[in-house]
Amino acid sequence: MEKPIIAQKKEEVAALASKIKNAETVIALDYLGLPVEDLTNLRNQLREAGCEIKVYKNNISRRAAIEAGYPEFAECFKGPKAIAMSSSDAVAPAKVVFEFGKTNPLVKIYSGVVQGKEATASQVEEIASLPSYEGLLTMLAGGMLQPLTQLAIGLNMITEKMAEA
Repeated sequence: MEKPIIAQKKEEVAALASKIKNAETVIALDYLGLPVEDLTNLRNQLREAGCEIKVYKNNISRRAAIEAGYPEFAECFKGPKAIAMSSSDAVAPAKVVFEFGKTNPLVKIYSGVVQGKEATASQVEEIASLPSYEGLLTMLAGGMLQPLTQLAIGLNMITEKMAEA
């Protein structure tokens, strides 16, 4: 017969492993020394972006990451770490934590899981620095319009030369 505490911890591990498996993005971040007010601000920003952040015991986080199939991600759980995750947006948690870390150096991204693949801190930061979906569409539209603009300028120059002659 198992002790109730061990059974409770196994349930916590299974619940967290399920969350990690179903999440688009999971990020482990360091928050040591962060004032409660700043952590609350980070939590609110993540909530507005459709994400959540929670501090789990390292042993539970490590076991859940291994159970979810991410052994490299499990290795980062040494010392106080928080987990930010989103089940709907692959970029939002990385972007919010990265931007928050710019103004608050106590917040540091350690590693993560993005769309089922383990990622290092630098890869997560790279994802966070990508432009938004709307920004990418604008870049695409601008790239598609540039050849047409060049063609219009060239045709205009030809018609002006013909008019002079």
